Amino acid sequence: MTYQNYSLEQLRAIDNAHHLHPFTDHKDLREAGTRVIVRADGPFVYDSEGHEILDGMAGLWCVNVGYGRDELADVASEQMRELPYYNNFFRCTTPTPALLAQKLAEIAPPNVNQVFFGSSGSESNDTALRMVRHYWALEGKPEKNIIISRDSAYHGSTVAGVSLGGMSAMREQLYGEVPNIRHVMCPYAYGLAEPGESDHDFGLRAAKAVEDEILAAGPENVAAFIGEPIQGAGGVKIPPASYWPEIQRICDKYDVLLMLDEVITGYGRTGAWFAAQSMGIKPDTMTTAKGLTSGYQPLSALLVGDRIASTLVEKGGEFYHGYTYSGHPVACAVALRNLEIIEREGLIDRVRNETGPYLGEALKAGLGDHPLVGEIRSFGMLAAIEVVKDKGTRERFQPGGTATEVVRDHAIASGMMMRAVGDTMIMSPPLIWTKETIDLAVERVRKGFDLAARDLL
Repeated sequence: MTYQNYSLEQLRAIDNAHHLHPFTDHKDLREAGTRVIVRADGPFVYDSEGHEILDGMAGLWCVNVGYGRDELADVASEQMRELPYYNNFFRCTTPTPALLAQKLAEIAPPNVNQVFFGSSGSESNDTALRMVRHYWALEGKPEKNIIISRDSAYHGSTVAGVSLGGMSAMREQLYGEVPNIRHVMCPYAYGLAEPGESDHDFGLRAAKAVEDEILAAGPENVAAFIGEPIQGAGGVKIPPASYWPEIQRICDKYDVLLMLDEVITGYGRTGAWFAAQSMGIKPDTMTTAKGLTSGYQPLSALLVGDRIASTLVEKGGEFYHGYTYSGHPVACAVALRNLEIIEREGLIDRVRNETGPYLGEALKAGLGDHPLVGEIRSFGMLAAIEVVKDKGTRERFQPGGTATEVVRDHAIASGMMMRAVGDTMIMSPPLIWTKETIDLAVERVRKGFDLAARDLL
């Protein structure tokens, strides 16, 4: 029986009775009632009441090629009929993960040529943590196992992912974190720069926090630094241009591996296949997921640099790690076709040369003068809008995060899906957006902000 046989009220009642949603106050949701999204096409999603919503979040940072791609459904169907599933244990493989691994090695930075598959970014960050620590043990340095991360970082929802992440509310609910993970300040100039401090100098200072932590722990004890090129779920925090080159220098100086979390930034979002290429970073591991299949199938890929892979292969023996769905043949078939679409339609060049720059310009032109807007920043198809009570002093509404909820709700009611993170509104649109789509988005975002200002000011 399909969902069309149920009324909206019945679906909501069933959802309330049985479904525990992620990142949700369950009591609040069940009292308010959930929005039921029933279909999607191109850049739009539609709810059960027929409302059209322009999806400014690409689902959950993932639907890079937009909705309604029949060829992705077709390739999944073809693969299901031929070989719906077989594992990659027992010295076996199937064709699609082998071909996808080859493709990922082609588009990754030159020093990255091996791939370990999972089903989510969280899983792949677990894999990266285990692999990095195992690497140092194989190299005769098991004491080199401290990982340095950052405040506001998001590296997934598993125990290891939350421990690596820098979100205090999530870590508090672990009731015991993975040991030997330390956190330092994040490169968030709008919130953390000192009066009169340039972006360049702030970037160097934020990077120095990593160096100071390495020295405090002892370089002989530090395995790796992990970071998102742009902190996504933490509020699209875009580091100054000085930050990543200095991080690279520090990691090289102290022989600390560089773990890059590209779950959000990978597969074209920054105007290159990976932000590592946009920002000139040479990673030892790269966690990817989301845009790998544009969300049409669950799949993640940990891209592993030659230094780690060589030791793992030559000295490691059996690596006691893996998942039932590592390299799932259907998911990998969809990923291969998804990457083909991104290439065929020139989406990366479009983001780098056209829509990425235009998104930032249009948001600043349409919202820069708004009384609730403190800063607008963007990189490729990622954007953030800081919500303030006073533009001059950067004073926030209290309690923190309440104003952005008002903006978010008005934006969605105006047909624009955005996300509220703390005091920041964020966007991560599908890469298929055109200049016309961006103009429509800015119009709807402005309407949401205007309605919110009526309520808040």
